[in-house]
Amino acid sequence: MKLREIAHSRTGDKGDISNISVIAYDIEHYEMIKQQVTANRVKEWFGEIVQGEVVRYEIPSLGAMNFVLYKALSGGVTKSLAIDTHGKSLSSKLLGMDISVD
Repeated sequence: MKLREIAHSRTGDKGDISNISVIAYDIEHYEMIKQQVTANRVKEWFGEIVQGEVVRYEIPSLGAMNFVLYKALSGGVTKSLAIDTHGKSLSSKLLGMDISVD
C-alpha cells in the first residue's frame, strides 16, 4: 500500500532545507510507519533531490514524525530555477512510498 493510505503530510521550507511531517490518520498505525519510514529510507526515496542528510524527529503522542531534509531545494527559492523551489510537492512524493501492512 502507499503511505498516503494511512497518513497525511505537511511541508515547509527554509532556504535549502525542506521540513516534511508524516502524521498517521490512526494512532495505531504510528509504530508501523515508524519502523518503515526511516531517515535512511526517506533519503533513498528522494534520490538525487536530497543532497544532504535526512533527520527524523518522532512525536509519538501525536502519531507523527518530522523529517528535515538538508540540501533538498537546489539552494532555495532565491537560488534556483526549479519549478518547486519551496518543496511543497515533496510531501506528496513521500506519501507515494510503498509500505507493508502487518
